[in-house]
Amino acid sequence: MSSLDDLDAFAAVARHRSFRRAAAARGVSASTLSQALRDLEARLEVRLLNRTTRSVGLTEAGARLLERLSPALADIAAAMDQVHAERGVPAGSVRINAPEPAVELVLAPMVAPFLAAYPQVRLEIIAETAFVDIVAQGYDAGVRWGESLAQDMIAVPIAGPQRFCVVASPELIARTGVPQRPQDLLAQPCLRTRFPSGVRPAWEFQRDGKDLKIEPEGPLTSSSTRLQLAAALAGVGFFSTFEGHVTEHIAAGRLVSVLEDWLPPFPGPFLYYPSRRHVPAALRAFIDFARVKS
Repeated sequence: MSSLDDLDAFAAVARHRSFRRAAAARGVSASTLSQALRDLEARLEVRLLNRTTRSVGLTEAGARLLERLSPALADIAAAMDQVHAERGVPAGSVRINAPEPAVELVLAPMVAPFLAAYPQVRLEIIAETAFVDIVAQGYDAGVRWGESLAQDMIAVPIAGPQRFCVVASPELIARTGVPQRPQDLLAQPCLRTRFPSGVRPAWEFQRDGKDLKIEPEGPLTSSSTRLQLAAALAGVGFFSTFEGHVTEHIAAGRLVSVLEDWLPPFPGPFLYYPSRRHVPAALRAFIDFARVKS
């Protein structure tokens, strides 16, 4: 018979696609985890994982086992959470997938006070731009803006209204002038974003109920907000980003915000999770802590 710990270890490696990341999440060494998986495969007499020096993948047998095993492990975790809940002490882990802006601007300020309030809960927050299937990838919850939410998920707001802004350094504004409409940016140097997927999002504007998208060009394209911000501060180009990334620089006069009447606020992100009868106590604690009170 295979021990529950070994099956749980297999599920962790399968979800993370990495012995190192799975070991870190479980608080053991990668070598210990690797040995446990070898022992499990030996007892089952079947290979569950394909290992290379750079990646870990599921075999067909491993994929079938994970498919049947995941609901059972979730039920066991829920049962343990229920026991902790009856003691009034939320405990366990909460895995969350969220895009970088939501991590930096919304989740980061919550982490320290939440963990101080719930010391027996462990948070694992993975920043990822691409939309993922949180159930298939072993996450308890995800964070996305409303247009990206799946229909079968429960979603709760965790931030108030947000907005984008377009900024540039005072030196660049002095050279180019203040754009009066979004189309004026087509003749100016702009800093563009390209996601790891290859998508380069357009700059979106709205006024008087009309939407406008433009595709400006410029000397720098990057997936790094930090790099783009440094370039904007150095006068390299106009930068479109979440207002929260540049509020302090605007207040200090290091950046100038333009076209503000073309950039109305929009609803903030939601924390979403699968619809199910029992929500683990640790996740419920985080939901209640993060929820924006109406």
